[in-house]
Amino acid sequence: MAGVLLVTAAMVTAASFAQTVPVPKPAPKGRDGGAGGPAVTGATQTPPNPVIPDPRRNVPTSIFQTFDANQKAQAAKVSAYLSSLSTLVGNFVQVGPDGSKTQGDFYIQKPGKVRFEYDAPSPIDIVADGSSLVVRDRKLATQDVYPLSQTPLRFLLSDRIDLMKDTNVVNVSADDVFVSVTIEEKQALVGTSRLLLMFGAKDGQLKQWTVTDPQGYDTTIAVYNLDATKKLDPGMFKIDFTNYGPSPG
Repeated sequence: MAGVLLVTAAMVTAASFAQTVPVPKPAPKGRDGGAGGPAVTGATQTPPNPVIPDPRRNVPTSIFQTFDANQKAQAAKVSAYLSSLSTLVGNFVQVGPDGSKTQGDFYIQKPGKVRFEYDAPSPIDIVADGSSLVVRDRKLATQDVYPLSQTPLRFLLSDRIDLMKDTNVVNVSADDVFVSVTIEEKQALVGTSRLLLMFGAKDGQLKQWTVTDPQGYDTTIAVYNLDATKKLDPGMFKIDFTNYGPSPG
């Protein structure tokens, strides 16, 4: 793909929102487990190398997939962690399907509110106000609006969630570094997409997520310098319909 697939790929059907923006050269792809940080950090961390999933990975597709007691316990622990968060602030590194990398800051206020600010030279901001999500181009002063209910990351933004009851979990796995939960969504007109959430095996904190769009393209976002204690200005999640109009076409 010629353009970088921005974090929209993790929030809306990825193939629909390829953004052509200049980005730095991608970092080496590694599996050093360096993604993520604790819920509240002291010293600023350096950007991690996101863990890029194996494109040949085989995830069960049956909705009748059964899970053992350990898998159910891991999913319950992840659900309790997500439900315990009310705000979350940090930095992110994103790797698109073509290996291109972008970075920036993100802000979450539950339920339903998120803001992603991309570092220059990318002109993109993404804002969700609880019901709608916009992908904004500051340079062109345009934005596209989508229902938040159609974005996979609504699971991260839910006030309370039980992954096993509220989502279609198709895989739960754990090793010494990560606990991983894969959620599958099937849409009649679009196809099947997946959201892979990864949490630290030791600290239980969110480390990264990967969205696989219906065409099989992966976009991975690793988060770090996390702080779950900051109070956020509600105004930063307001969608500006005055200074930003719809994209042409």
